Amino acid sequence: METPLLPTSYLPPISYMALLLHYGCATIERYETYPKQTCRNRTTILSANGLLRLSVPVVKTNGNHTLTKDIAITYVEHWQLQHVRAIESAYSTSPFFIHYWEPLREIILKEHESLCSLNHELLDRLLLMMKIDCAVNPSSDYAHTALKDYRDIFSRPTPSLPQYYQVWSDRLPFASNISILDLLFNLGHIEAKEYLRNITPQILKTLETT
Repeated sequence: METPLLPTSYLPPISYMALLLHYGCATIERYETYPKQTCRNRTTILSANGLLRLSVPVVKTNGNHTLTKDIAITYVEHWQLQHVRAIESAYSTSPFFIHYWEPLREIILKEHESLCSLNHELLDRLLLMMKIDCAVNPSSDYAHTALKDYRDIFSRPTPSLPQYYQVWSDRLPFASNISILDLLFNLGHIEAKEYLRNITPQILKTLETT
């Protein structure tokens, strides 16, 4: 099976994790010219007031020609505390929050040398928590083409996925394909993993037509 090529992602969307579960391996693109305003440094959660986008503030060390691997994180703003407080406010009453949050919180609060380092550590922890056996490796050069090139799909319109219980379901409409945190905190890793399996055919079909 061809190894898929994915972008680095901060607390990635559900469809991203479905691909990792399906393929069991992935290469993370690090040698692209860094594109702004993507899942590379952004994630979306569901708060009491609706969808909330969280962004990691970054520094392009080489200007507009900076490669993703060289993207640094700025800690001038207290973004880590803002993210932690936002996630806790959104999910502290969700059924499985207490089982998974603390290790992720510690990773977010650490100072990382690069965006890739932060994302990689979070992804490793998520894979471990969800018991997803997936070999994720950084790219060693820029790939001009790839058979399973998924570097840009997460910048496209969000697919409409099957509904599951969300902590704000009594007051807000279902939010599809947001951060994997939403699925994990609401369903727990066993049901979340089954959900990923069930949506994989839909995700793959969407990729084939885009």
